[in-house]
Amino acid sequence: MRQYYTQMEAARKGIQTPELKKVAEKEQMTPDELMPLVAEGKVVICANKNHTCLEPQGVGSMLRTKINVNLGISRDCKDHEVEMQKVMEAVRLGAHAIMDLSSHGDTAPFRRKLSAECPAMLGTVPVYDSVIHYQRDLDTLTAQDFIDVVRLHAQDGVDFVTLHCGITRKTIDQIKTHKRKMNIVSRGGSLVFAWMSMTGEENPFYEFFDEILEICREYDVTISLGDACRPGCLADASDVCQIEELVRLGELTKRAWARDVQVMVEGPGHMPLDQIAANMKIQQTLCGGAPFYVLGPLVTDIAPGYDHITAAIGGAVAAASGAAFLCYVTPAEHLALPNVEDVRQGIIASKIAAHAADLAKGVRGAQILDDQMAAARRSLDWEGQWACAIDPDTARRIRDERKPEHEDTCSMCGKFCAVRSMNKALAGEHIDIL
Repeated sequence: MRQYYTQMEAARKGIQTPELKKVAEKEQMTPDELMPLVAEGKVVICANKNHTCLEPQGVGSMLRTKINVNLGISRDCKDHEVEMQKVMEAVRLGAHAIMDLSSHGDTAPFRRKLSAECPAMLGTVPVYDSVIHYQRDLDTLTAQDFIDVVRLHAQDGVDFVTLHCGITRKTIDQIKTHKRKMNIVSRGGSLVFAWMSMTGEENPFYEFFDEILEICREYDVTISLGDACRPGCLADASDVCQIEELVRLGELTKRAWARDVQVMVEGPGHMPLDQIAANMKIQQTLCGGAPFYVLGPLVTDIAPGYDHITAAIGGAVAAASGAAFLCYVTPAEHLALPNVEDVRQGIIASKIAAHAADLAKGVRGAQILDDQMAAARRSLDWEGQWACAIDPDTARRIRDERKPEHEDTCSMCGKFCAVRSMNKALAGEHIDIL
């Protein structure tokens, strides 16, 4: 008989769940080291009891930085098979989470297919699905309608849900008063804002937060507290709307923890490079060390087509400064629904950022592959280098396309190769250049 509802409750009772043991092994920790971090809310193990094929992961600033991939069908791109191709490619490349952001048609079959077949953590944004599920205009939906969709997603095996609980009626006045350049760029946040504006009612995800907590506790769904007021351009970074919402998210975090419900907190957004570290510290203070889940941050607004790079730059700084979870950004950001190649590039860029941050933080085992890569390069062991590479397919392809005359060199340096020359010199061998 299960003696707990959530991973947090189990940790607080001193119970080592199978998921906690697996995560501890992956992170090169003992279960006894990991358990208090889960009990305190500093690490979450997103593991809905109905997601039976899940390969559990831990999310926390002291663990390896995790990567999320956004997918899902839209009115303009309706092919479920293409989306599943993206899912499988994401899993192959090492993504830790998949967020299904579908916004068209019957979303339930795709979501249930994911929970039945996808080993990565599964996340959704229920407010997107509310209009689609009921096939009614936004202003005709009730607070109970929104809550019922949260329950539906929990029953379907979703491991974490993004809920925009932090904006309230007060936010409407703030947005009107402070004259942001980009207003609200969060899709879910804009829907909640629009619903409040049209109905005159309070945000249902805030007003009925306790009822939502009971649903999440029953199925062990982690709440990802969405940042509706995340900055959508550099000019809006760290403004009153963003910080005031973060204060409220900190309050909601503590209310969730009181019910043994796991919490992540979402963050920016677009942000100048020099503001990122301070924002991470503010979140840690206001939210009690709850894992921080960031989109980027994108460090410039003027690189459409290359926003996987702008996000990777910001993501590396954010994770090195305390963020735990990076939402990937693809070259298609701001432009289109990403295709399979966009997804691949977004994942690789995010993985590079995450790994760079883990090295900077001194995460256990983070430097093992770097040391192995150095040894393989020193011995000119190309197969050894592919085994250590974040993207071995691309590395192998580039070398194969530009084959050198001599196998112990590359086409850049040839026999001028410093590694080759040093190996021969230290071995007392003749160094032939010409």
